[in-house]
Amino acid sequence: MPRVTVTIITKNEAAHIGAAIDSASWADEIIVVDSGSTDDTTAIAAARGVRVESRTWTGWVDQKNFAASLATYDWIFSLDADERITTGLANEIKGLLLQDPAKAAYKVPRVSFHLGRWIRTTDFYPDHQTRLYDRRAARWSGLYVHESVTVTGAVGRLSQELQHYSYDDLSDHLDRINAYSTLAARQMYERGRRARAHDLLLQAPAAFLRNYILRRGVLDGSVGLLLSMINAYSVFLKFAKLWELQRTVTAARERKPAHGG
Repeated sequence: MPRVTVTIITKNEAAHIGAAIDSASWADEIIVVDSGSTDDTTAIAAARGVRVESRTWTGWVDQKNFAASLATYDWIFSLDADERITTGLANEIKGLLLQDPAKAAYKVPRVSFHLGRWIRTTDFYPDHQTRLYDRRAARWSGLYVHESVTVTGAVGRLSQELQHYSYDDLSDHLDRINAYSTLAARQMYERGRRARAHDLLLQAPAAFLRNYILRRGVLDGSVGLLLSMINAYSVFLKFAKLWELQRTVTAARERKPAHGG
């Protein structure tokens, strides 16, 4: 029967790490890789008897791959500190691992608690994330944002939810949109994407319609409307910052003096 290691990467997650570890207590091993916390994160983790390692922050992708490399077992469940593995999901994983799984990795549906409720509409849900994987056939990849697991082989889906406590409040949500949209714009630019006038005009309204109509935000009352508008704003900000970056790079090139012969 395959065994599983839960990996968690942290920095100043004292408010979350205890509950995250408790939700993973069913696993055969739990490893926390901390990158310089100045709060009680590592003390809380160590008090629960899990393995705690310290490592300088090298980026989301590298940090998660490093955590997986420390595992005793090949099957990894990558858990963020602000997430909780539900009892139903834990039982589903344990049932899956009663024998060698048929797939190399599995996606789980993630549900977020925000604005005082669980959000099961808009782009927030089901937000499938590849979190259970065989490290012999999969590893984390990506650049600045939206890191993901690249898998050699088939990927299956589990049905039970992973809970996510991502935002403290609306201000925290907007602050993160501002930070992530900057990184997303940089990532798009480096991958060759360019913002055109039609992107600035159409991308945000299309995102609103996707969230509010196609992904049923309209059924979630004022919360669904608000989140649909915020998600559309996030898309607009990403393309606006990409447009700004393009102009900044072009202007810098034009100011660079030509070398005379």
